[in-house]
Amino acid sequence: MLRVGIVGASGYTGVELARLLAGHPAAEITVATSRRYAGMPLAEVFPSLRQRVDIVCEDLAPDQLASRADFFFTAVPHKTAMDIVPTLLAAGARVVDLSADFRIRDVATYEEWYQEHSSPELVGEAVYGLPELYRQDIGEARLVANPGCYPTSVILGLAPLLREGLIDPSTLVIDSKSGTSGAGRSASVATLFCEVADGFRAYKVGGSHRHIPEMEQELSLLAGQPVTISFTPHLLPISRGILSTMYATLTRETDARTLQELYETAYGDEPFVRICPATTLPATQHVRGSNCCDIGIQVDRRTGRVIVLAAIDNIAKGASGQAVQNMNLMTGQEESTGLLGAPFFP
Repeated sequence: MLRVGIVGASGYTGVELARLLAGHPAAEITVATSRRYAGMPLAEVFPSLRQRVDIVCEDLAPDQLASRADFFFTAVPHKTAMDIVPTLLAAGARVVDLSADFRIRDVATYEEWYQEHSSPELVGEAVYGLPELYRQDIGEARLVANPGCYPTSVILGLAPLLREGLIDPSTLVIDSKSGTSGAGRSASVATLFCEVADGFRAYKVGGSHRHIPEMEQELSLLAGQPVTISFTPHLLPISRGILSTMYATLTRETDARTLQELYETAYGDEPFVRICPATTLPATQHVRGSNCCDIGIQVDRRTGRVIVLAAIDNIAKGASGQAVQNMNLMTGQEESTGLLGAPFFP
């Protein structure tokens, strides 16, 4: 049985990790940390875990943590992760980091968008944890940088088109909507019920969202040239889910059926990417609670543009579900272990 630790168990990604690991046949949670709830059973912090997770939250230093598990998820904010991960790796553990600290391959770019990096020596070693692109590298890694939620939907949505050179990368416009859980569990006026319910708004407009360099990094690698995107995120009055709509100009005349076949071929063997029929569009309620990414493709003949839509659960495929998927690959288990549950509906 794989001994697993959750560092930062009291956030939304932490409770989702606990939920998924509780049903994993080859993993056991042996330590869970939380400064705020130290000494409390995790099932008291999250009653949804009653009779499923029997672990008490602890407030431990990295060197105290290291011997308590063989595998760790660091579900903590950026900056915090980079101070913890080196100690865990030095002790021989493997780590999936859910923060942004190891996603950006260029340290200077990371520091431009976030803050000074205290563990730059690990950045080059970390593998970007999108299994559909880096499965083999993930399987050999000891440190995986779990992708951001918006980037997961966008990169999976655009990868086949960029690989085949079917779109002009300079024309990419991305419009994404996320549920409020994407903002985390800490109290904030912006995510209070009365601030969110019955409303719909954009935020971080004008190229200021921190997921932009992550998306541009991976899209540039797929395109084989530098890619700059226009990206606008929006806040939906729902708890979980992301719907990304991507627009790009086609480089040659192509019909919807051809693109449908391209996507079905590209993702035909993927356990968690579902290509919607031409008559059906992705929707957040159809992936809720699952590790699935649903993708739909349409062609606007009038403008010569392609429209790609991708829906994920931001806490599952956009965070904790994908992290468990990466854990499975890193530990030699079947990739889909513990993740094949159907989405919640309604």
